Amino acid sequence: MPKWGAKNAIIVDESADLDQAVQGVVKSAFGYSGQKCSACSRVIVLKPIYDIFLQRLVEATRSLRVGDATQPETLVGPVIDASAQKRLQEAIAVGKQEANLALEMEAPPSGYFVGPTIFSEVSPESALAQEEFFGPVLAVIKIGSFDAAIAIANNTRFALTGGSFSRSPSHIQQAKAEFEVGNLYINRTITGAVVNRQPFGGFKLSGVGSKAGGSDYLLQFLEPRTITENIQRQGFAPLDES
Repeated sequence: MPKWGAKNAIIVDESADLDQAVQGVVKSAFGYSGQKCSACSRVIVLKPIYDIFLQRLVEATRSLRVGDATQPETLVGPVIDASAQKRLQEAIAVGKQEANLALEMEAPPSGYFVGPTIFSEVSPESALAQEEFFGPVLAVIKIGSFDAAIAIANNTRFALTGGSFSRSPSHIQQAKAEFEVGNLYINRTITGAVVNRQPFGGFKLSGVGSKAGGSDYLLQFLEPRTITENIQRQGFAPLDES
């Protein structure tokens, strides 16, 4: 299966159902320990609701259980290996110099664990907002308008998945028209694409070609050939007796 890079964003506007938005962002960012290529790593929030959204996001994330993935109560398990853990720990250390640390959950002392981490007041141009870390690290960006939110969401090298929580018909239509991602989700999580219903894949540095789970995906595994023959007669040849 191909590996798609991403720096996926969810936009939350002032008309959003905050219960739905908080739940959707938490699941999208920290489900599977944030190690899904479709996971949310940026949430772009309009100013009128930024403070209340951030407060509720932090409290909802704080309720997650980090630990042994074999235990039913665990919602955030370990990351894949030691190198991933080290890379994430280094990213968090850099993030503390760039933005406000809103939450850093404690992780079990043994094993490849990284606790869910949320940064607020993140600059759209910072490493937190631009680099792919592939883990439970979330950047929260404050913005003044939906137009600006779309521009920030599109301003990365990646274009895999994205989402928007909104009850504004005009904002929903704008996201559909202008959000540059291969898979866009409105008022739901941005992970969990369903085969044949949401064929999966993106563009920019997030892939190219037919989408996984789509009707033409298997065509990518064929070997296309082009044959060109000049059929203009160049004289007569003996009959083939074989």
